[in-house]
Amino acid sequence: MTTAMTTAVATATGTRGKALPSGRYDTVGLLRSEWTKLRTVRSTMWTLGITIVVGIGISALATGETRSHWATMSPATRLSFDPTKTSLTALLFCQLAIGVLGVLVMSAEYGTGTIRATFAAAPRRPRVLLAKVVVFGLVTLVVSEVTAFVSFFLGQAMLTAPARHATLATPGALRAVVGTGLYLCAVGLFALGLATIIRHTAGAISAYVGILLVIPIIVEALPSSIQHDVARFLPLRIGGVMMSTGLSTSPHAFSAWPGFILLCGYAVAALVVGGILLVRRDV
Repeated sequence: MTTAMTTAVATATGTRGKALPSGRYDTVGLLRSEWTKLRTVRSTMWTLGITIVVGIGISALATGETRSHWATMSPATRLSFDPTKTSLTALLFCQLAIGVLGVLVMSAEYGTGTIRATFAAAPRRPRVLLAKVVVFGLVTLVVSEVTAFVSFFLGQAMLTAPARHATLATPGALRAVVGTGLYLCAVGLFALGLATIIRHTAGAISAYVGILLVIPIIVEALPSSIQHDVARFLPLRIGGVMMSTGLSTSPHAFSAWPGFILLCGYAVAALVVGGILLVRRDV
């Protein structure tokens, strides 16, 4: 028995030190593995379902409420009204569900211990992280864009005359709808990066919510001279600008695409730091 156990340990140790078999751990195989894991977990369907229902449902409520009170709105309010942003604002709530899913894509494997099996099957950890980013990013982008377009069309259909409504041909409208989906995808990848760094579901979600929602509240308490300079760098402010056609954009905020590039920088930074720690840690 002792001899058999010694042989098994020696074999396992020797296998670990050998070069990987050619073509065995290719990128396509990792992508298929991550897609299988993502689509077979119930939390994925729940969070994506919440994103769609909340995004479309609240958008319909917001535009319907605006239409019913249009006659009592002041001329100034009507003049500054942005129908595109009104039909997309609800998707700011969706960033919570998308962020939770982004966290679970990585942290759930740490919580269950299956991350050990993942790294045993695919020892090249940066490629595992890359596969998670690609699969999660594509799924999130598709769901977010579909939700954004449906919310826009439904919202504008409910903004009947005399309320002002928009079409995709309205200046800035198409950019706002597409930008909303891109924004949700970017913050989801940022959450995935945080989970890779923290490795704990509750901790990563707390950090994500803190950066997204708590820090803006703290910034609001700062003097105005500091507040505007800081707030423009926050993801929530960037998202608000991307969902707007420009009619209600704050002069202190970044314009849509520079803000989005900055947001992508946050996501890339979190993923790079997470990738470095992923390689350096034992598990």
